[in-house]
Amino acid sequence: MTTTAQLRHAPVARRRRFRRPSPGAFGRALVRSSVPLGAAAVVAFWFQGARPQATPAVLFADAGELCGLLASYLVCVLLVLVSRAPWTERVFGLDHLVGWHRSLGTTVILLVSTHVVLASIGGTFRDSRPLWAEVPHMLVTVPDLVEAWVGVGLFLVAGAASSRAARRFLRYEVWWGLHLTLYAGIYLGFWHQLTAGYHFVPDALARVAIILLYSAAGAAVFTWRIVRPLWRLRRHVFQIERVISETPRTTSVWLVGDHVEELGVRAGQFFLVKFLTFGHLVTAHPYSVSGVTDNGRIRFTIGHLGNHSSAVKRLRVGTHVLLEGPFGRFTSDRTRSERVLLIAGGAGVGPIRALAEELDSDGRDVVVLHRASTADELALGEEFGGALGDRYIPLVGRRKELGYDPLGHRNVLRLVPDIGTREVFLCGPPGLTGTVVRTCRRLRIPPESVHYEELSFS
Repeated sequence: MTTTAQLRHAPVARRRRFRRPSPGAFGRALVRSSVPLGAAAVVAFWFQGARPQATPAVLFADAGELCGLLASYLVCVLLVLVSRAPWTERVFGLDHLVGWHRSLGTTVILLVSTHVVLASIGGTFRDSRPLWAEVPHMLVTVPDLVEAWVGVGLFLVAGAASSRAARRFLRYEVWWGLHLTLYAGIYLGFWHQLTAGYHFVPDALARVAIILLYSAAGAAVFTWRIVRPLWRLRRHVFQIERVISETPRTTSVWLVGDHVEELGVRAGQFFLVKFLTFGHLVTAHPYSVSGVTDNGRIRFTIGHLGNHSSAVKRLRVGTHVLLEGPFGRFTSDRTRSERVLLIAGGAGVGPIRALAEELDSDGRDVVVLHRASTADELALGEEFGGALGDRYIPLVGRRKELGYDPLGHRNVLRLVPDIGTREVFLCGPPGLTGTVVRTCRRLRIPPESVHYEELSFS
């Protein structure tokens, strides 16, 4: 009881932090303001062309038109967010961009569905037909509407495949393939706007504007996701040098290649990795760097979380590899403190290992907490111990057996009494991330001093 009371009320050492605005603050503010301003411009464009009649047919049709216009605009925003343009990735981080892509994707699907429903209801009032008769009539008489409905279907399928319930059962490769059909859906819906959109048919300038908007978004995707990676192949060709089993559920893959220094990779960043061999050709997966050497070698330490990552242990030496990146803002330049706490678990050990090495070599005071259920799951533990000595603290054991959570706020405060003076970097499965975030909140660590990234694109 005495120990518990002491821990509960133990003061957390703190020091005042003076933070300067980050270099990307202006860029973030610019993008965050420009997106809603663009949406407001779309609403203004719709209002300027809205019909003065107030009949039910016009009201439903115009409301559907507004939903369609907003969906078109947000589709272009979505494409830019996932184009992997270096500037946006550097300012926001790819994980934040993907998160916004998910949120806006849901909004687009709702807007597109609402557009279809309202336009159909407006048609029933206009033609005095029941809905089940009006829809076939519109498909026959409205230009490019059949193709647009196919596009809507592709949107709904991709949206359903991206739901949390579906992702539990779908393989990443299946989800990725379904997600790619969205490009076809966007293309099919685009032409319907030009040939049947009330605001575009009579206005040539409006047609030119929407064509330029879609062209710019498509060019961003084509440039940064296709042209740039292919252009890099001129100088950056990698192949597997070694495959090392670190633990029963973790494998390290060493790559060797030319001009690695030109990539500008930082500890904590990740690449989209595609192994050019059977079973890995379809998709590229995000894997964090766990080490970079001066002689052109890069190491990825990969946890066996799915079919793709589990199969890396069977890769052969000499297999060629395509790398796209580096991505991510989970880097040492985000800290303003000389003291850092790194927390790793599972597949998150890779970027934490690289960060520990970089921060320690910079003279920072680094402490590492390494969480694992059993001792044989402490991947790269020997490297941590050799570099940090007793500043590397393995936390081994299942919570049921231990009777407490090793990453709970009481235990973390006992192990790292000066945590209030440290910035926290954490990487691991969602459960670990949630636990550590709650722990930091209980210990009153400022949110801006807790750093983590999500590497999932699905």
